[in-house]
Amino acid sequence: MKEGIFQFAGGTLTIGTFSLTFSLSGVVEMIIFSVACYYIIMWIKRTKAWNLLKGAGILMAAYLLARLFRLNNIAHLFESAFSSILIAIIVILQPELRRALEQLGKRNVFQGLLHFGENSGNGLTEASVDAIVRAVTQLGKNKVGALIILERTIELDEYIETGIALNADISSALLEQIFEHNTPLHDGAVIIRDNRIVSATCYLPLSQNTDISKELGTRHRAGLGISEMSDCITIIASEETGYISTAVNGRLNRNITADELRNVLISDVETEMDRSLSTKLRETLKGGRKDEEEN
Repeated sequence: MKEGIFQFAGGTLTIGTFSLTFSLSGVVEMIIFSVACYYIIMWIKRTKAWNLLKGAGILMAAYLLARLFRLNNIAHLFESAFSSILIAIIVILQPELRRALEQLGKRNVFQGLLHFGENSGNGLTEASVDAIVRAVTQLGKNKVGALIILERTIELDEYIETGIALNADISSALLEQIFEHNTPLHDGAVIIRDNRIVSATCYLPLSQNTDISKELGTRHRAGLGISEMSDCITIIASEETGYISTAVNGRLNRNITADELRNVLISDVETEMDRSLSTKLRETLKGGRKDEEEN
């Protein structure tokens, strides 16, 4: 192309007076760098590193403000602590970094590239929501203790590995059987990922919150503890009272009804956009069915 504003020759693109030179190797490097950045960002969002990164961002913003307003002593304090903070981040994220390297060794890289950009699909189906609500309600009525964890964006691999792998479809009968007294799987938590029961008898960290009511036992403390460390939804059925509780982001909501539990799960399954799209689709299908019946 040699006429007009745009000209391209010998790997150089000229737009008016501006020239940009690039090569095939440069394009390949840019693509590799972009893909690597994407996977690093997605890994950060799926682990505890995401909250840690947000905290580091706040500290960086405070440091920049200190430099901007010439608060030299505060800026010097930040600069002196940077190396220590870096080491602390590596130590804190050591389990996640080790797990990421292990997964990299097990994963088919080319298959991962073919699935580039796909959604992780952590949402529940309506049938699964119904099954969970039905099972937890029945367990509560029978005063059978239960602890169910719904994984969201932050992966819970380190806790899944402590349990017994199931990889089973979600059903109310299976959930009730798992938590039935004197069964091998009743002790511990069930973790649900990708609309499947992936593991049972999982051990969870206990909450260190001193404001928790003394009448709550280990099951509630474990459910609250995992919600403090990730963005999961925790469902708890009390063995003593039969009450159903949920824990999200370190906040415990006790003695909720089946409808309230369903609303919590549905609000997580569907975003406002998903709801509007599904509503439009249902209306379209209903309209098509009416036309067929009239014809």
